[in-house]
Amino acid sequence: MYSNMEPAKLRNKTNLPDSFSEKVAKGGVWVFGLRIINRSLAFIRTIVLARLLAPEDFGLLGIAMLSISTLETFSQTGFETVLIQKKNVESYLDTAWTLSAIRGVLLFAILLGAAPMIAKFFSSPGAILVIRVLAISTLLSGFTNIGIIFFQKELEFNKQFLYEFSAILVDLTVSITLAFLLRNVWALVWGGLAAKFIRLLLSYILHYYRPRIRLQKEKFKELYGFGKWIVGSTILVFLITQGDDIFVGKVLGVTALGLYQMAFLIANLPATEITRVITYITFPAYSKLQDDMPRLREGYLKVLQLTAFFAVPAAGGIFVLAPDFTRIFLTEKWLPMVPAMQVLTLAGLFRSIVSTMSPVFFALNRPDIDTKFQTIRFLCLAILIYPLTAHWGLFGTSCAVLLGILISSVLFIFTIIKITQCDIGQITKIIVYPFINTITIVSIIYILKIFFNFYSIWHILMIVIILCLNYLLITFLLDKLLNYGIYKIIRENIIPVR
Repeated sequence: MYSNMEPAKLRNKTNLPDSFSEKVAKGGVWVFGLRIINRSLAFIRTIVLARLLAPEDFGLLGIAMLSISTLETFSQTGFETVLIQKKNVESYLDTAWTLSAIRGVLLFAILLGAAPMIAKFFSSPGAILVIRVLAISTLLSGFTNIGIIFFQKELEFNKQFLYEFSAILVDLTVSITLAFLLRNVWALVWGGLAAKFIRLLLSYILHYYRPRIRLQKEKFKELYGFGKWIVGSTILVFLITQGDDIFVGKVLGVTALGLYQMAFLIANLPATEITRVITYITFPAYSKLQDDMPRLREGYLKVLQLTAFFAVPAAGGIFVLAPDFTRIFLTEKWLPMVPAMQVLTLAGLFRSIVSTMSPVFFALNRPDIDTKFQTIRFLCLAILIYPLTAHWGLFGTSCAVLLGILISSVLFIFTIIKITQCDIGQITKIIVYPFINTITIVSIIYILKIFFNFYSIWHILMIVIILCLNYLLITFLLDKLLNYGIYKIIRENIIPVR
């Protein structure tokens, strides 16, 4: 039960309001604003730290984070996703929070004991203390207030904005300050822990639910029935997105891991940010529309079109400017990662397209679909990663990632068409037009690079502006001549927000 909260009040909030579309649109603005600000701050953090620290420092942090992520993933419950999907959840919260707290304590103890074995596996003794200190983050996450799920469930993204923004600002401040003073991996460690602590503190300040230690067997069974598929999908996504890191760290070494993780971070910026925004907004929105397929289908097609409109040119820009960006912003010590970054950019693009589909499956109580296709993607990666990495190093690893997501993407697309009864021609039009537009723009940029050398930040900014203006111009022509419709969607769903 809630402390200091009327359950009836919460139940009423789950009813579909008349202004639902406007609420979703406002939520989208908040989340996009959050991600833009957060990514801008994170970008500044990455550039400064990449200049002050060595790839080996990022590799050490990568080993510690891989260790924590592995344990967290394989001990996931999936309960938070269930609580967002279900309509009345107040009686489930104490059970979900209690299990989260127990899990946090257990993970902390395991990491303390397993740190030497993990460091030995990666042949990196310096990782032992880093792992043990960062293990504190599992305690902080475990005791976070479960009430913050209502930020997403009730589309209260203004509160989510404050929650996330505060943490990234603290991480930025602490990390950069300590990087100037320490010039080693501990700047990254203490910055990350400071952000975790702020999240824990704000979770209790921003939401007035107060959890109590309580386990109810029947509630656990209900949560687990849906959550087991979420757990399965989460584990598979982890093996897919982190398995390549583990492989690179073990086979190619700590420095290669630092290079690969930086390449993945930059290459997947569009996919990562779009995926987070889509999940935060569409999953709770679709859950409220789960009994109204025509409206859900209409909403999905709009989300897909907006995603393709933003993600495709962003990926194209990263792909074509990768060498220049790396040399100017990160310095030449990071240049070996460029070929891998360009391939991973393509993989991230397809991931951002596929990310529009999973919330539909979850909202319709079909999380098994996502799990099955993630299994196929993982098997493709497992089969390809060793031979391709053995032949081409980091470039081969990135090719294995790309091929795996390409195969699974085809299956995702055919399934979403079948379930929502979308028009395949309409989906093709939505996806293909931005690709044609972006290929045209990328070709122009390549021609400019033949005649001009880019040596400064201002050259990069000039090219980005040219790319954006030409992309918008060609999109406008597609809108007028071929009825692409993207500006109508933006005007109706984003601009008129008061």
